[in-house]
Amino acid sequence: MENNSVITGVGVIAPNGIGKEEFWQNLRDGRSNFKPISLFDTKDLKVNLAGEVIFNPKEILPTVNARDLDRATILLSCAAKLALSDAGFEITDANSKQAGVSVGTTFGSLYSISEFDKEAIRDGPKYANPSVFTSTVGNSPASRISIIFHAKGFNSTISTGMCAFPDALDYSRDFLALKRIKIVITGTVEVLSPQIFLGFYKLNYLAGLKAGKQLLSCPFDKKRNGIVLSEGSAVVLVEDKNLAKERKAKVYAEVLGTGSSFDPFKSYKYDPRGKGMARAMILALRDAGLEPKDIDCIFANANSTPEADLIETKAIKEVFKDYAHKIPVTAIKSIIGETYSASGGMALVAAIGSLANDFIPGTMNLENKDSECDLDYVPNKSRDKKISKVMINTFSPNGENSVIIIGRPS
Repeated sequence: MENNSVITGVGVIAPNGIGKEEFWQNLRDGRSNFKPISLFDTKDLKVNLAGEVIFNPKEILPTVNARDLDRATILLSCAAKLALSDAGFEITDANSKQAGVSVGTTFGSLYSISEFDKEAIRDGPKYANPSVFTSTVGNSPASRISIIFHAKGFNSTISTGMCAFPDALDYSRDFLALKRIKIVITGTVEVLSPQIFLGFYKLNYLAGLKAGKQLLSCPFDKKRNGIVLSEGSAVVLVEDKNLAKERKAKVYAEVLGTGSSFDPFKSYKYDPRGKGMARAMILALRDAGLEPKDIDCIFANANSTPEADLIETKAIKEVFKDYAHKIPVTAIKSIIGETYSASGGMALVAAIGSLANDFIPGTMNLENKDSECDLDYVPNKSRDKKISKVMINTFSPNGENSVIIIGRPS
């Protein structure tokens, strides 16, 4: 299929920045915003720090009644508004059927489901709040986007864990390549909730849970011991290249290639060989028509877990061979934390900022590098560097592996 997908609009709602400019600047400065959780009570837990988004949605969407929307939909809607405004694209009656929506989220509706069920069980089905029920379906955030912005083309929700956003982007590319659509609001969202936080807490995935371990996101460092959980939303407007040219849109990047590989091993356990990770990178390179030496930077999936960071390092070495030690590899989760399904979208927006502003974000808190993690991880501060082609990795312990390659517009 013809490769004709370009990115013309960017919107991001992150713990360390609302909007692309603030987000990019804070990545450049290595500024995170982890703080004690205010959304729910954590006083009886060993860990109470997370990447919580604090902002006023009315400043972005003044006409939308936020009382009717759950938190996932609010964050996603605001990021979509920022992306559409940034692209200078207005969905009208004339073009609404050529505008689609593709969203990657896994936990997006979990809080609403839990609240509805809790009311029904505690107070009885007669007293359950029907207004909450509309937010309990998995595709609710994506559907609300279409309603708010009048997008009448296709509408899809993809739930593949950490790979949900790259898979949603891949879906958008296919619709554009098949000439079934002209523009796609492609986004992702995950939110902090007691249900999600306790899930990771009980699985012992959170940094700081083990005795004597620090509550710190420090990918590739010897002291890494788990994730700092975060929330956020990222949306990009993915557009047919010819339409973008016709309307004289600013093009941030071209989507050059994608690759996906499922590598089942054990439930919530990475394959220590990293074969699926390596294959996804190879497939993305093949799709883009590139060689490993053509990639200027890798935005790693690395989330500060001992096993995953090491396996990803091994997979990069397998794919890039001798060049692996020459290519900068950065881990922005050291700054924004683990946003699960939203992490691929956050990394894509970060990579777009790197292309636009000629810098690579640093991997923060990298003080004592693991001897087996021996690549160039851009330690502790950003690096001024003009780059043209970027690989973005996302991997899940359940076996999903998805990779995006973007490049400067040609």
